[in-house]
Amino acid sequence: QVQLVESGGGLVQPGGSLRLSCAASGSIRAYAFAWSRQAPGNQREYVAHITTGGGTRTYADSVKGRFTISRDNAKNTVYLQMNSLKPEDTAVYYCNTSPVRLDWGQGTQVTVSS
Repeated sequence: QVQLVESGGGLVQPGGSLRLSCAASGSIRAYAFAWSRQAPGNQREYVAHITTGGGTRTYADSVKGRFTISRDNAKNTVYLQMNSLKPEDTAVYYCNTSPVRLDWGQGTQVTVSS
């Protein structure tokens, strides 16, 4: 089965930017993908979605205009560019196919704090 590895998280000040990567161990061409996040004490929530070819991208209202999802099928990688970060964006970020078909990766921690 294809394995997913998220990376790129870290500590950033409010207003800063991060670029997350989701590297797959096999081909992602056949799959739509989504990023989700989970903050301590909260349920996992949807963040962004991208179709197989990347032609359609949708976002949660909370990140619209600040986050951009993209993909490079040749590199088997999905990205999440996060700009204008806010403290409420602090969470562990995960990627998976949409709908979910693969085991979840370990996620990558994003902390937005001054």
